[in-house]
Amino acid sequence: MDMASSLLALPETPRQFGHYVDGAYVPSGDRDVFTRNSPGHDTAVTRISKCTKDDLNGAVASARAAFEDRRWAGLSGADRAAVLLKTAEILRERTEEIAYWETLENGKPIAQARAEVQGCVGMFEYASGLARSLHGDSFNNMGDGAFAVATREPVGVVGVITPWNFPFLILCERVPYILASGNTMVAKPSEVTSATTLLLAEIMTQAGLPDGVFNVVTGAGSTLGQAMIEHMDIDMLSFTGSTGVGRAVVEAAGKSNFKKLGLELGGKNPQVVFADADLEDAADGVAFGIAFNTGQCCVSGSRLIVERSVADKFAQMVSDKLQKAVVGDPLDENTQLGAITTDAQNRTIMGYINKGKEEGATLVSGGEQLDFGHGQYIAPTVFSNVTPDMAIAREEIFGPVLTVLPFDTVEEAITMANDTEYGLAASVWTKNIDKALMISRRVQAGRFWVNTTLAGGPELPIGGMKQSGWGREAGVYGVEEYTQVKSVFIEMGKRDHWIK
Repeated sequence: MDMASSLLALPETPRQFGHYVDGAYVPSGDRDVFTRNSPGHDTAVTRISKCTKDDLNGAVASARAAFEDRRWAGLSGADRAAVLLKTAEILRERTEEIAYWETLENGKPIAQARAEVQGCVGMFEYASGLARSLHGDSFNNMGDGAFAVATREPVGVVGVITPWNFPFLILCERVPYILASGNTMVAKPSEVTSATTLLLAEIMTQAGLPDGVFNVVTGAGSTLGQAMIEHMDIDMLSFTGSTGVGRAVVEAAGKSNFKKLGLELGGKNPQVVFADADLEDAADGVAFGIAFNTGQCCVSGSRLIVERSVADKFAQMVSDKLQKAVVGDPLDENTQLGAITTDAQNRTIMGYINKGKEEGATLVSGGEQLDFGHGQYIAPTVFSNVTPDMAIAREEIFGPVLTVLPFDTVEEAITMANDTEYGLAASVWTKNIDKALMISRRVQAGRFWVNTTLAGGPELPIGGMKQSGWGREAGVYGVEEYTQVKSVFIEMGKRDHWIK
């Protein structure tokens, strides 16, 4: 396809994908096939294989063989870095193609999808440096007769289960770091957004990744995902999704081979706004924090905790901002909020909006389904007069729905921010640096932003506290997460015999 001429046009026919094992696509053959309709257009865009457990076993066996013969783990960090850098180069060249299929399957705006691909380029470039710098430690304090080292070694075969909200970005927050330390892997994307995961496998083969190091199986989480969690030959599993499913992942892993787990789960993230903040900047940031990716974002700032003296004024400022946001066709360059990705999520969001009204919250703006003649769209929504016990204030909605809760004191703001089972992310808006630092220390969240939100880069670790998961992705911590530490004690000279 000529991406330059057809980037913003719908495909004439759905693109057919097989799954990816041992460096090549495996055709669908007689397997069942899932046809994905674009949530922004109700048009069939991709056809994806429904892999079987035998397909999964084949992919894991390929990854295991590639790990055991050390075709990847046995390379120098410099050689692994070269493949990661080449991948970054190809991602730049194929940005338009990747963003196009990401937009079609997910419904996010094309401009956002392009920016996400560029962010993924940075992940591969940064991880390439970590492939060269990853190291252990030495202990030269064992006396003249001994020496010891602690080494970092790859875990082995890593399974990665990714969600539908950021199919490519979340994948790339993991893959380069998993590979930098010498692991092999099997990825299973969401069944509704599989295309770009398969494209990355193809690109990495093109970049020189040995066959079998990165494999992709496609299918439903309830069957194929569950089989990955229980698989006895997967040494570690990275799962991104809801806290409820994450709890089931922990239970299943404990019943199989006690595989190591990395979990990034749900969030009900606070944005704390003080009266001394730059309110214009804060209003824009809060609007962005709830509307980015149509609110289908685990670090979405869905709870606005705002100082009472400015609460009404500020809620209106945010509402005014959101009403100006451009909701529409994801393939339109000007769109800021695209389509809701799945029918089920669309029903969930609208259900919470109705529940908010029933619970007595005041609908400030939004709250309705938008009709463009095709696709599924929801206007960004603001509720005021919300109390902490309401479902819309406590449960993860995963949509563009903001709840406004006022506070009077700093201590009350901290208590309200922490009044959740989650601990994924948080923001504070204030021009008082002492206050900002104090809040950042006391709010329980794995990611924290001051006078901004949803910002960062590949250098910074990603992950949650409390029921938002465990482990860290990205940054130096993200590579170390996929290693295990081995201590090696070396005795020198003649042994002092135990048996004389």
